[in-house]
Amino acid sequence: MGPRGAARLAVALALALGAAGAALGLRHRARARAPRGGGGGSTAAAAGGEACGGLRGVPAALGNNTHQCVFDDLSGSVSLSWVGDSTGVILVLTTFQVPLVIMSFGQSKLYRSEDYGKTFKDITSLINNTFIRTEFGMAIGPENSGKVILTGDVSGGSRGGRIFRSSDFAKNFVQTDLPFHPLVQITYHPQNSNCLLALSTENGLWVSRDFGETWEEIHKAVCLAKWGANDTIFFTTYLNNSCTDLGLLELKKTSDFGKAFKVIGTKIYSFGLGGRFLFASVMTEKGTTRRIHVSLDQGETWNMAQLPSVGHEQFYSILAANDDLVFMHVDEPGDTGFGTIYTSDDRGIVYSKSLERHLYTTTGGETDFTNVTSLRGIYITSVLSEDNSIQSVITFDRGGEWVPLRKPKNTTCDSTARSKEECSLHIHASYSISQKLNVPMAPLSEPNAVGIVIAHGSVGGAISVMSPDVYISDDGGYTWARMLEGPHHYAILDSGGLIVAIEHTSQPVNIIEFSTDEGQCWYRYAFSKDPIFFTGLASEPGARSMNVSIWGFRGSFLSRKWVSYTIDFSELLSRTCEDKDYTIWLAHSSNPSIPSDGCILGYKEQYRRLRKSSVCQNGRDYMVTKQPTVCPCTLEDFLCDFGYYRPENQSICVEQPELKGHDLEFCLYGRRELLKTSGYRKIPGDKCLGGESPSRQETDMKKKCTSNFLNPSQLAASTSSTPIILAVVAVLLITALAGVLLVKKYVCGGRFLVHRYSVLRQHAEANGVEGMDALDPGTPASKGGYHDDSDEDLLE
Repeated sequence: MGPRGAARLAVALALALGAAGAALGLRHRARARAPRGGGGGSTAAAAGGEACGGLRGVPAALGNNTHQCVFDDLSGSVSLSWVGDSTGVILVLTTFQVPLVIMSFGQSKLYRSEDYGKTFKDITSLINNTFIRTEFGMAIGPENSGKVILTGDVSGGSRGGRIFRSSDFAKNFVQTDLPFHPLVQITYHPQNSNCLLALSTENGLWVSRDFGETWEEIHKAVCLAKWGANDTIFFTTYLNNSCTDLGLLELKKTSDFGKAFKVIGTKIYSFGLGGRFLFASVMTEKGTTRRIHVSLDQGETWNMAQLPSVGHEQFYSILAANDDLVFMHVDEPGDTGFGTIYTSDDRGIVYSKSLERHLYTTTGGETDFTNVTSLRGIYITSVLSEDNSIQSVITFDRGGEWVPLRKPKNTTCDSTARSKEECSLHIHASYSISQKLNVPMAPLSEPNAVGIVIAHGSVGGAISVMSPDVYISDDGGYTWARMLEGPHHYAILDSGGLIVAIEHTSQPVNIIEFSTDEGQCWYRYAFSKDPIFFTGLASEPGARSMNVSIWGFRGSFLSRKWVSYTIDFSELLSRTCEDKDYTIWLAHSSNPSIPSDGCILGYKEQYRRLRKSSVCQNGRDYMVTKQPTVCPCTLEDFLCDFGYYRPENQSICVEQPELKGHDLEFCLYGRRELLKTSGYRKIPGDKCLGGESPSRQETDMKKKCTSNFLNPSQLAASTSSTPIILAVVAVLLITALAGVLLVKKYVCGGRFLVHRYSVLRQHAEANGVEGMDALDPGTPASKGGYHDDSDEDLLE
């Protein structure tokens, strides 16, 4: 489901890596794009050998602003969490744990920084030297509430768990003993950080309205719970003594913290929230297939989505959802590893085919579906071709049309292409990482770094298993250039004005590379005389910071010590950007000579962007400035309607063969509707006016067509819950396997990452609306749902 609020974490997801140290100084990395200019001073070479803008005094400016911190303990993992935006507060939790036959022994230390990681203070005494359970992470409150919750480990046989609460950005903590043992991380109300939600190991649903000081159990036999809009809590309950009885669950809600409940669905398989939509996967009367139902009024009324039903070995997955559009993946029958992407209308009810043969593995639940957040309407994903090769495609109009990524200039096609000149760029994402290819990071984009997309990729006829290079696009994915040779870890700083990278190798590292012109020229800086075993880059969420931290360790197995180097680039880029440093840029532009140039989703946008030749600092207060202009409608403003689809690499909509010659009917708000269409419907959110307007009419056939899958006759309000034999939901069990934790996390804010000696793990943290889950090491937490079984619907 994508990142939420200010909680996004711009970090590298890493295997142990490094780069053998070179001396202080400047050098270049070949990149296909020529520079747009340059100032005086030191020079660095760009692609083609031209001179480009150099920076003076790099060693001195960065040397005086590189801060080393050594953590003097033998901990096996380090967890980091940012507390608030632009506060500079970071918490670091080191953990050492030894599993024994019956129980485990562990030790934790807690450190706090107020200066973005330049210095840390040991505050372990504030949590009474308690061992903190790292599988629950550090629960950080929404927005700038300053609230933090740590879950402590308690001895066996205790009545309940123990948490440590802080409401002053971790300056002080209060120990609180719980009347229950938490099953998953406590989640915050999205708007009121004093209200908390928790599930117990006995499947009780607990709430607190005073930031965890007191708790009340409001329902038993609960499998999954989520915050909805306002004070609404949605949750599923079991009827047959087990949460594993998927398809037999009840969906309930309460809007008054448990004083009254209402059953809003039965025969529930799973449920989820996305934008203003509430989804439920519901078993049909046959009991062998499921259908998606959608509600726009928090479960008071439901409509059955016009999507294919799925059987036991198939699944649905919400790839993305906002207030007016849903991307839904529907798995194909059989173990094919692919399915079809459908896009919805603004009601979430009528769906049209968007992309066939969409790669989504059933074995590991991996999809490359990526939302490019730096420009509207753009998504990248992978398709599985007929010959089982994997190819990347991109859409610039929210799924209206998918096309291959353009071949970067001055690159040659690899052996996967039929021609050395005719091929395209293919992006490595979650699937490549899951297959243990040499890909340390998923694609990266940031909303305030307009147009910038960074990703590992290969140029050819399909994704290559060879070691990839790093490519960058400055226009949202229309054009690409090779930015760095070989795999790297990378981060975006200063709203795109600064990009940093570290090479991905198996050797210790002491070199960081950085660019001030979107990857045209690269500078090398030795941050340490002695290389470290690198585990990851970490920068404050939001890509506004001028600081980046390099994490790793030194020493042998029994004498390892965690070390971080935080580099502040503020002195190097000391000049604040002025009006002259910016230029006006038209997004989605391909042919400036035509009036419709830049029109996407019914309007064009001009952005104020930093010139590549400008060496200055955007600053924390930088805001993206854009000027929209409405466009006349064309066929590009329309999706294929219900019953139609666009063949690959074609822009026209054609009838689905299986529906040819049949009346197009669907159920809408309990009435049978007849659809008369020329094959197109306007893309939700498209703002075009006038121009082309394909005919489309929905006619009420005066026939009732209510879905009885939700058993509306049983949807009655109740004021109490009935105790039922309690069970732990299987997919939420914490399993230790070969020393690797596979944990279901409901975490808050996206500010949490975990370092291990071989891996830096990225987690999202819960704001209580949706969950994002850590999978095995090396797998990015980029999907909105956990998928450990091929038939689980990913609606979370």
